Amino acid sequence: MPATVDLGVSGLEVRIGDHICAFYRGAERDDILVPFLMAGLRTGDKCICVLDAARPESLPALLDDPQVQERLERRQLELVDFESSYLASGEFVPDRMLEFWEHNVHSALEGGEYRMVRSAGETHWALRDMPGVDQLVAYESELNRFIPRYPQVILCLYEIERFSGELLLDMLKTHPKVLLGAMVFDNPYYIEPDEFLALRQ
Repeated sequence: MPATVDLGVSGLEVRIGDHICAFYRGAERDDILVPFLMAGLRTGDKCICVLDAARPESLPALLDDPQVQERLERRQLELVDFESSYLASGEFVPDRMLEFWEHNVHSALEGGEYRMVRSAGETHWALRDMPGVDQLVAYESELNRFIPRYPQVILCLYEIERFSGELLLDMLKTHPKVLLGAMVFDNPYYIEPDEFLALRQ
């Protein structure tokens, strides 16, 4: 398996095992998310996408893929809404969400059909006044322990204009890679989970 994969955005490549924070404004979400998924579908990756701002059923129409319905039916592409994932039972529980990824990524790879998994998560759900949303930053840090366990890339989508500067700074501390505009760069502000979580205690 090659060490790098096509991100789908502006000819960029990332490494398998990357946890990427994608900062965007408004409609730019689709300029990031759609190419990311399309690159994975073309190369035979499993793609899991958790959506918030748009209903999951709206995404297939954005994908320039005549086989999209077939891919959905055989679950190469899985679209999940935030209410049955991040906010299942009306609250955010980080351990439960980590179990969600563990189950779905492991299940996708164990049969040998897929070489890797691409996951994307939209984060508007964290702006709601719901129990547990204050645990988002700790969850993002913990994801860095999970990612090396499987061949995967995780893309976390944050709309700059909707989140506070404080939270966006915390996202810089919890993501080793950052996508901004047409650039992916190694994040000099990233802090390893043990150190980051110790600082928050």
